[in-house]
Order: sequence, then structure tokens, then C-alpha cells
Amino acid sequence: MPETVQRETRLALLLLWLVPALWAVNYIVARKAPGVIGPYMLALGRWGLAALILVLISRAELWRERESIARAWRQYLVLGTLGMLICGAWVYEGARSTGAMNIALIYSASPVLISLGAMWWLGEGFGARKAAGVFLALAGVVHVVVKGHWTALGDVQFVAGDAWILAATVSWAAYALLQKRWPSPLGATARLAAICLGGTLVLLPPALWEATRPGADVLGGQALVLVVTAALIPGVGAYWIYGWAQKILGASRVAVALYLGPLYAAAAAWGLLGEPPGWHHAVGALLILPGVFLVTRPIRSAAPSLPRS
Repeated sequence: MPETVQRETRLALLLLWLVPALWAVNYIVARKAPGVIGPYMLALGRWGLAALILVLISRAELWRERESIARAWRQYLVLGTLGMLICGAWVYEGARSTGAMNIALIYSASPVLISLGAMWWLGEGFGARKAAGVFLALAGVVHVVVKGHWTALGDVQFVAGDAWILAATVSWAAYALLQKRWPSPLGATARLAAICLGGTLVLLPPALWEATRPGADVLGGQALVLVVTAALIPGVGAYWIYGWAQKILGASRVAVALYLGPLYAAAAAWGLLGEPPGWHHAVGALLILPGVFLVTRPIRSAAPSLPRS
């Protein structure tokens, strides 16, 4: 193996450990946002800035493919709604009343929903191993939501935040499936730029409403820090590193590192937010992570869909 390839492989393996940490930053931003910036304004700032960066990078391809983009504009609005409005603003809305660890664990089940959707909608295979994984992962999500009180469900204090995150998780699955359903002539960066533009457009009305309503948060320097952090670190930064590492190491090898997301989120929530994990989080993780692995484990060269925030 040439020395350059070896050096790139070592760097990719090192940076691979960084990707779930970068995504965990979004959960911290979400928990820091209440009282500083509204969820829709935060999502608009995050994806608007990401769109600007990605458009600058892929401007030549976007201009070259402008006719195909114009024909598919409804698709980019739908994907922007699912991926940036619901999976963006609703996560920040949910973080007002649920913890970062809950967000990470519930979201970690998204590949399971993608696999179920692929079976029903795209006609992909679904065997006993995947069925076992679905059962484990969904049991883990419910365990986290009910805080481990299976025998006293009537007494469990459900929080609205968990419902927002569950909705965002379902939306992410739909976002991933529609990208498979709707082929595009655009490369990965240009397509993400077009989707970000669609998301920015659909985020504008609720963000303006949020900013002008009575009692709205007064935007200041801290809000700007959160917007820039969300756009650069869990947005453009994580996606760029993931894509580059995937070219070097292969999709299935890279995807395994994504299962570390809840562990990174737990450490960040405890250390930065003072949210110590409970036993229901530990049990939930022990159910969700093996379940996700069983569902998404490649048979040979197939790669699991990317779970996100």
C-alpha cells in the first residue's frame, strides 16, 4: 500500500471518531437555545448559513444543472421541510423539555425506521435478523420515553419534548427514503445545497412569525454563536468529514462509528449540561444500539442509511 494511502487511511480512522462527537454538538446547542433563540430562528440560521457555504462550494455544478433543479423544485421543498424544518426546528423545540441523552437515544433508532420503510415502500428484503433488530431498538426507544417504568405506564410523566423528537425521527426516515426514491443528477454536495435552500425557504415564514410575536427572544451575540456552531460543526463539518472518510474507508466501515453517537451525547450532556444519565438511559442504549446494528449490518457491500440530527 503506498505511503500516501496509508497516511490517508490513518487520518480517516482518526477523524472517524470525531464525526459522532460533532453531531452530538447539535444536542448541546439545542439544550442551550431556550431563552436565547427560538427553535425556528435557530434552524433558519443554521441551514441558511450551511446553504450559503455549500452553494459557494458547488456553484458551478448548481448553475450547470439549473434546469433539472427547476424541474424538481417541489422535491427540494419537501426534502427541506422534512430534513431542515422538522428534523431541525422540531428537535430544538423538543429540547426545551427533554434532555440531550433522550434526544440522542430516540434519534439513534432512525435507521430501523428507514429499514422498515425500505421494506414496505422500496421492496427491500427484511429477514429474521432485521426483525429482531427492530424489536430491540423500538423496545429501547419506548424504555427511554417511559423512563423505565413499564409496569406503571399510567403514572409515567410523558414530556412533550419526547414527542417532538419522535416526530423528527420519523421525518428523518422519510427524508432518507425519499432521497432514494427521487434520483438526482446532482453530486452529494450540490444536492445538499439545493435541499438546504429548500429548507431555508420553508423555514422563513415560521421563523419570521417567531421573531415578531410578543415575548420573542431578543437575538444577541450568544444566539449568533449558537447559529454558527450548529451550521459549521454538526452541519457542514460533520457531513464533509463523513463523506471524505467514506471514500477512503468504505460506507459500511464508516457507519459503525455512528453507533457511538449516544455515548458521545451522554458524555457531553453530563459534562457540559449537568444532565447525568439514568439507568433507563443505559438499558435503552443496550437495547437500541444492538438493534440498530442488527438492522443496518451490511450483508456484504450494502451500506446502512445515515442516521441524523
